[in-house]
Amino acid sequence: MRGSSGASLTAAQERFEPVLRAAGADALTLGEQLLTLVSALDDSAALRRSLADPSREGEAKAGLVARLLSGFDERVVDLVSGLARARWSSDADLPDAVERLGLDAVLASAEARGALETVEDELFRLGRSLVGQREAKQVLSDASTAPERRVALVDALVGGKVDTVTQRLAQRATSSLRGRRFVQTISWFGEVAAERRNRLVAAVTSATVLTREQQDRLGALLERSYGKPVQLNVTVDPTVVGGLRIQVGADVVDSTVLSRLADAQRRLAG
Repeated sequence: MRGSSGASLTAAQERFEPVLRAAGADALTLGEQLLTLVSALDDSAALRRSLADPSREGEAKAGLVARLLSGFDERVVDLVSGLARARWSSDADLPDAVERLGLDAVLASAEARGALETVEDELFRLGRSLVGQREAKQVLSDASTAPERRVALVDALVGGKVDTVTQRLAQRATSSLRGRRFVQTISWFGEVAAERRNRLVAAVTSATVLTREQQDRLGALLERSYGKPVQLNVTVDPTVVGGLRIQVGADVVDSTVLSRLADAQRRLAG
């Protein structure tokens, strides 16, 4: 998000974070209610326009939120009322913001239980487990397939094997595609989990299995480069050109660039 939408989301996150810390594991309920609202906003262009229309009085929009969310947790109603009063660059930015806040809440519930690192790791492993499973990936991302069938496939893959939050996020990723592919959404969820742990995610594709020592050296180099802890998610692919490919956010680094960077740092260190 850019401009006013990005600023509105950031302000909402700052207001919501103390609420999530106080809610503890109950933040899961807040998150699920917010994600339910996302589906309603996605299904109704009229509703999106009504809540994001800058020409409407903020109190009028807050009143609409109160009526729409009758029966929801008052903390959710208060948050969404604030979102309705805020300014958005486009109608579509509002449901995107609600989705991000809902995801924050669901992950905060895992964090309160000390399970956030587990959830992050399980999301990565789920995405990696689908490498080469073309049919499964196609079904999970196929909007023409009934959502119930897609969710059933997710449950068959992870049911009883992962944290409750991981399973619910996986179900959400396929039941509400929002124009994305399943693995893409799962990867984004994992990145947000890492962000909550104040870590960057480095997706590392290596032609060969990296030893623990190699992973530690690579992690240390990336941490010095980015100035914060980095979570390495390593996948082995013998076809990768150059032997190593690393992606951190929008940055893609191959082994040649990495070698030059390491050499420059050694020279700077004297």
